[in-house]
Formats: sequence, C-alpha cells, structure tokens
Amino acid sequence: MAKTDFKSVDEYMASQPEAAQALLQLVRSTIRNAVPGAEEVISYQIPGYKMHGGPVLYFAGWKQHYSLYPATDRLVAAFTDDLAPYKVNKGTIRFPLSKPVPVKLIERIAKFRAKEVAEREKTKAATRTEQVRDKHIR
Repeated sequence: MAKTDFKSVDEYMASQPEAAQALLQLVRSTIRNAVPGAEEVISYQIPGYKMHGGPVLYFAGWKQHYSLYPATDRLVAAFTDDLAPYKVNKGTIRFPLSKPVPVKLIERIAKFRAKEVAEREKTKAATRTEQVRDKHIR
C-alpha cells in the first residue's frame, strides 16, 4: 500500500518513482520561484503552496502524468491556448511525464493563482469590514 501520511514535501518527493523525481523537483522549484512568499505544505497528502490564507497551487505525481490543482474556470479561460495540448478537467491540469516540463507556463499559472487568492482575500476582508461597519451603524 502506498504511503499516505507525508509530513513534508521532501518525504512526498522521495516516495515518487525515481524516474519522476527530477521532473517533479523541477515543477516544485518552478512554483517556489514563481511565488517565493508562499508557504510549502502537505495538504490532501500532496505538495501545496499557500498564500494570503488560501491555497495557491497543488501538484501531484502519477504513473503517466503529473497534475496541477486547482484549475479554476478563470485560470482555464486565461490560459486556453497554452493548455490546449494538455488534459484539463474537473479542476485539474494533467501534464504527461514523457514531455519536458513547461516551466514558463507553470510559472505563469502559479503567479495567476497567487493573484486570484490575493484578490479573493482582499474581497473577503472588504466584506468583513463592511459587515462590522454596518453592525456599528445600526
């Protein structure tokens, strides 16, 4: 049975098939370089990056591909042409292990997601401020 109680991203990476490890390390370093302020975590038993109180991006290795999550509707719409060669469904982008890592694309996706999370947090904060203000006005 596969190990599913990873305590760190390094532990997760070490559990992957040797052939995929270098490729996944490249995905990892690409995301880390694109969003240097993100906290690296294990969540849902896969590597993830969080900023501004929310998940930016997760990745996972599989037998024939590796995936990035979440592929939000806005992200998919913004990268439609770039994502055309890849399988995209149910919030997941699948990249084949047999192809070179699209570093620039993953970098742009990570930055896009960081911006999405920051915008969402900004909206939440504004809503909370408005609710507090309305409460005091009554």
